[in-house]
Amino acid sequence: MATKQHFLLLAAAATLLLLLPSGSTATAVEYCKKGRDYPVKVSGVEVVPDPVIRGEPATFKISASTDKNITTGKLVIDVAYFIFHVHSETHNFCDETSCPATGEFMLASQQTLPSFTPPGSYTLTMKLLGDSNEELTCILFGFSIGFVTPNAIF
Repeated sequence: MATKQHFLLLAAAATLLLLLPSGSTATAVEYCKKGRDYPVKVSGVEVVPDPVIRGEPATFKISASTDKNITTGKLVIDVAYFIFHVHSETHNFCDETSCPATGEFMLASQQTLPSFTPPGSYTLTMKLLGDSNEELTCILFGFSIGFVTPNAIF
């Protein structure tokens, strides 16, 4: 009977693991201009951890593809808290991925938000501009900042 008990214990543990949040989930993405045929297609965004923890590093991974050969460009990132614009930054495209980028590629950016950042829902808009400032893609996605602060004393 020990084998049956072990099996039931393993099954219960596996079920529990499937129900627990993983710390990262695929994030819904939409294009800034619906129906526009952007040269760079975004297939997914992953935010790790999800929700973001104030004062701890968070990684934003964006999976994309293109038929172009992108050797230079910039990422323009804007963040809104509800409807209020709260942050902007610009990055060199080749600092966020391997250049030249062609076919499938991934952009990865790591940020550490200050511990005083308000918890809640945020929207990130990211534009990828080519060497002539042409818009290669523009996406919007939401992310959350949790209520937990590292090293908090309760």
